[in-house]
Amino acid sequence: MALWLMKCEPDCYSYADLERDGRTLWDGVANPLALKHLRACAPGDLAFYYHTGDEKAVVGVMEVTGPAEPNPNEKDPKLVAVPVAAVRRLAHPVTLAAIKADKAFAKWELVTQGRLSVMPVTEVLWQRIEAMAAKPPATPAKKKPAAKKVKKK
Repeated sequence: MALWLMKCEPDCYSYADLERDGRTLWDGVANPLALKHLRACAPGDLAFYYHTGDEKAVVGVMEVTGPAEPNPNEKDPKLVAVPVAAVRRLAHPVTLAAIKADKAFAKWELVTQGRLSVMPVTEVLWQRIEAMAAKPPATPAKKKPAAKKVKKK
């Protein structure tokens, strides 16, 4: 079983849409490297669902339910799609900022090739994201107001 991350603009098709529908055909991928990854997807593989745009966060898990097939919405036979099904929403989204702040992710395509819409995830990075999703994100510490300086007479 391989592990993946797949990106989508939530205004186009969000994880909530996938939960509602149960399954969908993951399509709309045109980048040659992302297409190569999509073609490598196999039934039983798991993928993180990543919301792009303003959200920029891993929000859920889905399962690849069939092999890559020619995209029925495109005339170009090089463009493929894979059927996926919702597995579960993460307890807490894992933001891109949190991922970039963790040195373990420094060489991952999500950090180094931000425009890539389908990418592999190592088992180590998968487990790290799962652990991050299990904990609520840290809230920034509130800064204390600066003490007022009193002029001496």
